[in-house]
Amino acid sequence: MTTKKNKIAIFDIDGTIFRKNLHFELINELSWMKIFPTEVRNMLIKIYTGWLEHEGTYEEYRKALVALYAEHIKGCTQADVVKACQTLIPFHAKRTYIFAEKLIKELRKDGYHLIAVSGSPIEVVEEYNRQYLEFDNVFGSIYALDDEGKYTGEAAFEPSRNKGHLVEQYVYEHKLTFEGSYGIGDTESDSSFLKLVENPIAFNPNKNLKATAEKENWKIVVEKKDVVYEVNKECFKDPTV
Repeated sequence: MTTKKNKIAIFDIDGTIFRKNLHFELINELSWMKIFPTEVRNMLIKIYTGWLEHEGTYEEYRKALVALYAEHIKGCTQADVVKACQTLIPFHAKRTYIFAEKLIKELRKDGYHLIAVSGSPIEVVEEYNRQYLEFDNVFGSIYALDDEGKYTGEAAFEPSRNKGHLVEQYVYEHKLTFEGSYGIGDTESDSSFLKLVENPIAFNPNKNLKATAEKENWKIVVEKKDVVYEVNKECFKDPTV
């Protein structure tokens, strides 16, 4: 018989639990610490401002962060990155969404196995989990190290390419079940694991995830300030169409 203890709940982090982006905050901290050149922070602000001013999609913004990080992480040590993570997490940890906080609390009370799958670097994801989330497991992007323990700038593993495949393998290896499972994400990269769970939630979805959620009849939840809304297709009708 299946018990609640082996049911799984999968969360994205950036824009789903955490109100901002761990990758952004890590790049910013590395620049303040002079591990990355000072001008990187100016480039980071330019990328972020462009997205705020609707000069690109969130996915384009995310990819720009990845490219900026990959370019400048080359030659840095893992110890430098871990130090930056340990510095930034205490300051940002509690900047979370109300909906995610409540859902995590309820699922944990019911004995769910909680994991997070993020596109942000594994070092900052693990530190966020260690200091704040305390999930059963977390996954993030892994950047390769050379023989001297310095980053090469190449990504060895990027879970955001297929989060669903990672989740399926994890469920199998840990003898978990998708029965009664939950998933929550905010962009199209989360669709691959949302399709696997019994209770998929598109939270503050971007345009692409919103379209998928409507097609698949997934729950759509929006949090604005301190109010949480569950919306239907009519509420989310695009006025520009």
